[in-house]
Amino acid sequence: MARIAGVNIPTSKRVPIALTYITGIGHSSAKAICDELKIDHSRRVNELSDQEVIQIREHIDASYTVEGDLRRDVQMNVKRLMDLGCYRGLRHRRNLPVRGQRTHTNARTRKGPARAIAGKKK
Repeated sequence: MARIAGVNIPTSKRVPIALTYITGIGHSSAKAICDELKIDHSRRVNELSDQEVIQIREHIDASYTVEGDLRRDVQMNVKRLMDLGCYRGLRHRRNLPVRGQRTHTNARTRKGPARAIAGKKK
């Protein structure tokens, strides 16, 4: 099992697909990594040599912000908005949609399950 950036990536999948299991690396980034390191897109992780896995690991460490560091950066950005008291920060603080979606109906993912209100039915 290959371990890159603290994540055990699946060995039976193709390399670009397996790299997307790392938080912060999507399809285009994974393909770019394979292109830069001259790894064929059709190869599987279990076919990689130890040297190639080390090359991938070093390239990701040098070029990308991934996993814990990325999560910490995102959390710090949200916290900064909340501390500023700007509109986006207030929406984060109240657990409401941040990007202008409607909340009269829908928005259940962000607001949580519906709560009954006494005397509301008409």
